[in-house]
Amino acid sequence: MTRGDAPPGRRLLAASQLVVLGTLAGRLARGRRRAAPLRALDGTPDATVQVVVPARDEEARIGPCLDGLRGLDVLVVDDRSSDGTAALARRRGARVLDGAAAPPGWRGKTWALQQGLEASSAEWVVFLDADTRPSPGLVPALVRAAGPFDVLSAAARFACETAGERLVHPAMTVTLPLRFGPADVPGWQPRPSRAMLNGQCVVVRREAFLAAGGWGLVRGHLTEDVALARALRAAGRRVGFVDAGDLLEVRMFDSARGTWRGWGRSLMASDATGPAAQAGDVAVLWIAMGLPLPRLLARRGTALDVALLGIRLALHVALARSYRPRGLAYWLSPVTDPAVVAWLTWRAMRPDRRWRGRTYDA
Repeated sequence: MTRGDAPPGRRLLAASQLVVLGTLAGRLARGRRRAAPLRALDGTPDATVQVVVPARDEEARIGPCLDGLRGLDVLVVDDRSSDGTAALARRRGARVLDGAAAPPGWRGKTWALQQGLEASSAEWVVFLDADTRPSPGLVPALVRAAGPFDVLSAAARFACETAGERLVHPAMTVTLPLRFGPADVPGWQPRPSRAMLNGQCVVVRREAFLAAGGWGLVRGHLTEDVALARALRAAGRRVGFVDAGDLLEVRMFDSARGTWRGWGRSLMASDATGPAAQAGDVAVLWIAMGLPLPRLLARRGTALDVALLGIRLALHVALARSYRPRGLAYWLSPVTDPAVVAWLTWRAMRPDRRWRGRTYDA
């Protein structure tokens, strides 16, 4: 059979691979203009700043977060925890706001964030998740970087302390640059449907954010960070993103199973992404991650599969500095790609609407 006589399915796959290669080249080319990682800033900002930490049943994890914020104005919004989260926060010197029950239409985290925003009187509010581990100098650096933007978020370094986490987690996170490209590019603003934030660390100018609607803009969303980025961009606001991996660490999950479940719930941002965009994302992931390695191992691959796998592995190397520790499991992570893409495809079709012991309607 000559090349011109190739079956229609093979020609369609090759055409799709070419489209995805071109799309990835355009997205990833922005990486040449990425901003330098955020550096610590000594002293205190000229403006007033408060750090708001929403927390629900975080007694086992919130300690390192609060330890890294000593000397700062910290408000922990206790989202009706059943453990000792509030007591521990008070012992660590934080002010604690006992969260009220969420009004109809709100999700637990968005309501906790909104309560913290309303309770603050500072010019700037930095929202940090309870499982983050900030370093001294982070908050002043964030506030300085946030100046040109209506909202700024920061990427953290991932602490994966078990081999299972290190095997699965990187294959999950690499889907982000494949779908969106690098976000920390000076002067670049995404179109609204492709905007994103990292909800682990968000910085806003309080009065301006309240005037724009605050967290009420995304009250019904579980992936509130992505939804907020898209709502603000649709309103013409500027969204910023910085790499704070040298100053901020996060331990998101404590096992491979937790990694599967946690990323499966949030990574596809199903409640902030339309069906067409979701289908496009899934197609890109299958072509860029799910198929090349199996096809090459089965000796059915082509030069296009080699090129796509090369991009995937180059991203894996580039993301290595975002993980601590790494070890052999990190470098073997790409072998989980087909399973990861299959899982995310399932979760795109059947979103998980559970969060912290609560289940929400669509």
